[in-house]
Amino acid sequence: MKVRKELWFGLTFMALIVVLAATVLLRAETITHGHLGLLMLSLVVVAIMLGFPTAFTLMGMGMLFTWLAYDRDITRTLDLMVQAAYKTMANDVLIAVPLFVFMGYLVERANLIESLFRSLHLAMARLPGALAVATLVTCTIFATATGIVGAVVTLMGLLALPAMLRAGYSVPLAAGSITAGGCLGILLPPSVLLIVYGATAGVSVVQLYAGAFFPGVMLASLYVLYVILIAKLKPQWAPPLTAEERRVPLPPLTERLADSPQANALLRLLKGRRNADVPIGYLARQSFILALPALLFLLLAFGTFRAVTTVPPEEHYEIQEIGAARSGGGADTGLAEPGGLQEPPTEGGLQEPPTEGEDGGGALAEPPGAEPASGGVAEPPGAPAAAAQADAGTADQPTTKPAPAWWWVTFAVLGCLVALFYLFASFARLEIFKMLLASFFPLMLLILAVLGSIVMGLATPTEAAAMGALGGMLLAAAYRRLNVAMLKESVFLTAKTSAMVCWLFVGSAIFSAAFALLGGQELVERWVLSMDLSKVQFLLLSQVVIFLLGWPLEWTEIIVIFMPIFIPLLDHFGVDPLFFGLLVALNLQTAFLSPPVAMAAFYLKGVSPPHVTLNQIFLGMLPFMGIQVLAIFLLYMWPQIGLWLPQLLYK
Repeated sequence: MKVRKELWFGLTFMALIVVLAATVLLRAETITHGHLGLLMLSLVVVAIMLGFPTAFTLMGMGMLFTWLAYDRDITRTLDLMVQAAYKTMANDVLIAVPLFVFMGYLVERANLIESLFRSLHLAMARLPGALAVATLVTCTIFATATGIVGAVVTLMGLLALPAMLRAGYSVPLAAGSITAGGCLGILLPPSVLLIVYGATAGVSVVQLYAGAFFPGVMLASLYVLYVILIAKLKPQWAPPLTAEERRVPLPPLTERLADSPQANALLRLLKGRRNADVPIGYLARQSFILALPALLFLLLAFGTFRAVTTVPPEEHYEIQEIGAARSGGGADTGLAEPGGLQEPPTEGGLQEPPTEGEDGGGALAEPPGAEPASGGVAEPPGAPAAAAQADAGTADQPTTKPAPAWWWVTFAVLGCLVALFYLFASFARLEIFKMLLASFFPLMLLILAVLGSIVMGLATPTEAAAMGALGGMLLAAAYRRLNVAMLKESVFLTAKTSAMVCWLFVGSAIFSAAFALLGGQELVERWVLSMDLSKVQFLLLSQVVIFLLGWPLEWTEIIVIFMPIFIPLLDHFGVDPLFFGLLVALNLQTAFLSPPVAMAAFYLKGVSPPHVTLNQIFLGMLPFMGIQVLAIFLLYMWPQIGLWLPQLLYK
């Protein structure tokens, strides 16, 4: 059998590493299992860089070095492998992975992205760099709905790249916008990366989703600002759209209403002599569509006003004394609760001593001034007054409170936007709004239903993912794209992606168990702690290491191999694992944008025209990598960008 040259090169390179490691170890005074752990780590990284399958490389190296650590005991080695695999399979969090992936493939095949890009680019036509801005916004929305980087980059490469090249855009700017926007699916919920990190670090996926929302929006906003700034400073890189490219075609009945596409639609939709030949049903439908922004604003305003001004009633728990629940029960009726403490029998039992000076002589007389007992336990003095005071306090408690300032500011801004919409509500903008209704709002409804139910605590990530998969099927059916062939392809791709993630977890579990068994984790911890780093220095070191690892490795290898090394050190430096996860998610954007393993570049190159080279795509990626570093800095300087929402919802 003839072996390929690349395989010979890889095996030779690994053999050289083993020989070099053996030479270093032989010179050491004592060789510990920790040194073997570091050797295993280096061999795994090199093997993955050479193209060996990640999951099976982790499993193979883990079992080999576990066998060495157990003194060549194959039984104990297999036991460890089975335990690590079972622990992964029993992780409930991973159930959300195939469901979210399935939802993403269904939404992708519903063919919404073309109409979404068209409507957004017309809506933003007057902005500098309108096509690139529309590309980034489309990628952001679609990444939130799918979370699949390859699908978003490929589809936008087919759709947006030819449009930008025809408009005279710079190839690096166009390529950088598509690749950077497509990679937002790594960070924005429902991100598979956040699920994998949460399962690895033991952090709530719900809180990770809530925390990643604002950093993701911040990063997308920085991308948009950069494109607008470049289009202003270098107009030759992003020429403005021509009048023909900005033209919105009007339906035939609408053309009867409008002298021009820029005529105000608010007045022309009123029935009169000018539109006498237009059916009244058509006018009613157009008027209803035009009224939707105002209706939505009023619905949101009244619904949220009641929620923010209502004071929830305080719950009061009545504290009963021992025996009060049975007053008038056991003593009067002679019934005793089974299994409880029973009264001694009256006859033949211990009798009260007779009291001198009493005729009846059967019981102790009540002290003077005491009221006769009623068969139950007497209430302590002041109990009725306290109960009455509590009732009065409950009655006096206010049921409403003033609306907070943020509510007034938010709805004042929204009200101004709605007023501006009606002030400039031309027929062309009405058609754009109808296009957005058909493409943007269904996706946003699905996103809000899935992520809102998770963040608000109405459903677990797994339950919300199941509802999202159902929503994706309904969306595909509504756009008449749901058929057996599409469903079969989506199921196949979902199974393929989910199998990759689950095998990665199994391989990671075996590798981590072997690394800990060999003492590699302890050796790394001692080395880091011996450096006497501060919290800032540790975070800087860890993020630089992750940034550098993003050049040769993908995010999956970094999460499953290196996160189990960093996470045990977080407690020592006082770093919140949730905050660390947000930094890592921002940092790992570079894993898809940094050569030589920049997968987003290869996705785009596969669908680009022949004259677009990989060097041009890599050149366009570099400014967006710098923006990612800026976003990491901003998140570190102001952690509340990521922590405010989780603290607000889950404090």
